Amino acid sequence: MRMARRLPRQARAVGSWPVWSLPRWLTLYVLAVIAADLAAIGVAARTATFAGHDLALFALLLGCTAVAVELTRKAGEQGGIMTDVQGVWELPVAILLPPFYALIVPIARVALTQYRVRRAPVYRRVFTAAMVGLSYGAASVIFHGLSGLVPRGVDGTLSRGTIWALLVVFAAVVKWVLNTAMVVVAIKGSDRAADIRGAFLNTEAIYNDIAETCAAILVTFAVAGIPLLAVAALPVVGLLQRSKSHVKLVSDARTDSKTGLLNAATWERESAAEVVRAVRTQSPLAIAMLDIDKFKAINDTYGHLVGDQVLKEIANTLNTLLRDYDLAGRFGGEEFSLLLPQTRAVDAFRIAERVRSNIAGLSIIAPGSTGGERVQVTVSIGVAALDSGSKRELSELVAAADAALYRAKDGGRDQVQMISTTRGLSAISGPGMGAAGRSANDRSDTPSVFRRAQGS
Repeated sequence: MRMARRLPRQARAVGSWPVWSLPRWLTLYVLAVIAADLAAIGVAARTATFAGHDLALFALLLGCTAVAVELTRKAGEQGGIMTDVQGVWELPVAILLPPFYALIVPIARVALTQYRVRRAPVYRRVFTAAMVGLSYGAASVIFHGLSGLVPRGVDGTLSRGTIWALLVVFAAVVKWVLNTAMVVVAIKGSDRAADIRGAFLNTEAIYNDIAETCAAILVTFAVAGIPLLAVAALPVVGLLQRSKSHVKLVSDARTDSKTGLLNAATWERESAAEVVRAVRTQSPLAIAMLDIDKFKAINDTYGHLVGDQVLKEIANTLNTLLRDYDLAGRFGGEEFSLLLPQTRAVDAFRIAERVRSNIAGLSIIAPGSTGGERVQVTVSIGVAALDSGSKRELSELVAAADAALYRAKDGGRDQVQMISTTRGLSAISGPGMGAAGRSANDRSDTPSVFRRAQGS
């Protein structure tokens, strides 16, 4: 009877796990990675040999990892897309010991991080351990498999030691590629607006990854000769961790925390440089200002969490529709700014109209007792184009786009209005212009083909 009572309680407890709140395919992906890691551990355990030398070396490298985790306690663990550098000791485990050790070493490190540095949802920690374990396990299997094919008496240009070194490098690259691929899939699954390129492919991030990999390779060589040299890597790991923290701080200084887009200061700085370049090369360029219609009413009706979701969905739409070299930023609370290089006036209007249409079609569901209600989101967009040969500054273009935005608001919202610079931005010099250079009255400089109201 007691067992029968416990089963429903356990079922309810399992059903409340945060992992089930993820999108269905992402939940399946997380569970699949964890299951694959457990299966790999089971297979490797059957073929592993537990020699005293192997256990001692594993304990030494694991001890260095534990010390490094403890050293990060004061600084804590930063949120967001952030990696640690304990791979400096985990790569030697994958190379110098059987694959079983490579599969289990991340479990201990992740558990220490969970209980000694910062608590995080358990499923994330388990998934991280499984993902890293699979990466190191694959690197270990590849290294041991290929190194076993190298004859012992190798002569010529490439000695056995050189081939061994090349295989270590290859195994490290395999680990990095597999781990990065699994991380990218998980991040994009949880937040489609996440800036993967900015997080993984910027110059500083790549440099730090290369530095960590090189340090891990050097430690592998050192430990292969004198195991106690693993301890000498502790100061190096401290410097690498600080360097990675610096990369995260630089990224946070550039982007808006809620949307992942450029913040206003970064957008203005980079856009100003693009405008100067366009004027110098006599290239077309356009600016668009986008404002969410009745955003305060959305927050008041559905709550700020739904409002934040609206911001994220719009950011994701912009990242999906815009080109790689376009600049999208969050200009204010519910206002976004776009810079479109190499874009003529007609093309800029078409891009803005496509953005407006896609946002109007977003399916954002506000949670409720009746199963949720669709939140209708529309935007008004003002566009200003810099014609080839014109000499304008960013502030003038932003003011012109702002004027066009106010015109779209006055015209009924959910529409795109445009101003061209052909006639010297005369459309913003009307009597209705406020302190920010906005005008809602002068329509003389907007060609009729650009006027398209879509309703309020």
